[in-house]
Amino acid sequence: MYLVCGEALFDVFAAPAGARRNRLTLEAVAGGSPFNVAVGLSRLGTPAALFTGMSQDHFGQQLRQVLEDERVDTRYLIDFDAPTTLAMVAVGANGSPIYSFRGEGSADRLPRDEHLVPLGDEVRGIHVGSYSIVTAPIADTLLSVVRRESGRRLISLDPNIRLNVEPDLARWRERAEAIAALAHLIKVSDEDLALLYPGEAPEAIAHRWLQGSCELVLLTRGGQGAQLFSAHHGELYEAAIAVNIRDTVGAGDTFQAALLSYLHAHRLDSPAALAQIERDQLQALLSFAVRAAAITCSRRGPDLPYRYEIA
Repeated sequence: MYLVCGEALFDVFAAPAGARRNRLTLEAVAGGSPFNVAVGLSRLGTPAALFTGMSQDHFGQQLRQVLEDERVDTRYLIDFDAPTTLAMVAVGANGSPIYSFRGEGSADRLPRDEHLVPLGDEVRGIHVGSYSIVTAPIADTLLSVVRRESGRRLISLDPNIRLNVEPDLARWRERAEAIAALAHLIKVSDEDLALLYPGEAPEAIAHRWLQGSCELVLLTRGGQGAQLFSAHHGELYEAAIAVNIRDTVGAGDTFQAALLSYLHAHRLDSPAALAQIERDQLQALLSFAVRAAAITCSRRGPDLPYRYEIA
């Protein structure tokens, strides 16, 4: 089982209500990058749990119900008398989402280290990422968890930069580097690297991260496909799949869930096993993740694919 750690929220999509300019039609969809990864893992047949703060308001109750319906383990959810984060989403001309967050003091930011119970042997890996790695107090909680567990379980990271939550790039860099030094697998987009390290070649960053405990760095490039950097097998590439793009919301989360699901299915979900992975397995891993992300891009919102669709 993977323990996914981080935010749970509602993405609120806004669209004009016909010809009337003074009205918008709103559609709220359960989301947040870690929430999506946990759901994606479960849909792909991989046991997953989510560690986050959960509001007791109506939105929080609905998020919990979605997790239960998706068969995500809810034992690590922590109830708080605080609101649920809302992310207002508009879709740009190229299908990319534009976010505006309402989340200060919300439940998903509140878990502290003492809220996480000791982990059993069934937890094979821990995934962290997105704005939860920089918003207090959960940011310190996640760094503490990663430091404590890095020697025993597979650690994966997706920084998933959101400057409209935390505009301080120095803060993002500090936390991303601290976790990257302890992670075994890092998935990152070219857009995130351009924000974190302007003017620096993505390949140079990937190779730097591979100098520590990291075995794999996956770099997503949107329509330009994806690259994989391995500490033992060099670089691999997979072209993007042409689809009719509805939007790209949740595509990176699907990519992440597919990566972890492949490792679980092939019993590679440990630091030692990841270090022994063969080159042909890496290409299959990369191809699987690209195909899964393409399915999500063909749908509206973070509608992650099910196992039978990408088998």
